[in-house]
Amino acid sequence: MDIISIVVSLVVTAISLLIISKLPLGIEIDSIGKSVLAAVIFGILNAFLKPILTGFGLFNVLTFGLTSFIANVIIFGLAALLIQGFRLQNKIVSPIIGALALSIINSLVFKLLETLGVIPTAV
Repeated sequence: MDIISIVVSLVVTAISLLIISKLPLGIEIDSIGKSVLAAVIFGILNAFLKPILTGFGLFNVLTFGLTSFIANVIIFGLAALLIQGFRLQNKIVSPIIGALALSIINSLVFKLLETLGVIPTAV
């Protein structure tokens, strides 16, 4: 993954988090800076913690991706714990809804960027 892909992913995740914070889901982010910081934390946790939580893919295949979703929920909750200014109103439901919303919104934004030709189409 090159630096441009990392920066695009960071910006898309930060924008997605800002969108999520504006929806009535019980997720609050104080500022754009906190959203960018949360995106960085998400990236770091995804890179280092997610492989451990998903068992390096083996268990994830057997559970049809449920393990990956649970890992995303845990990472969403951890990010909220680590970042002052990123709050979850409900400690159980908010990370579940947040992880699901983040996946959906990130997918839509990446698809929009591909359609506009900003990023290359995924193979």
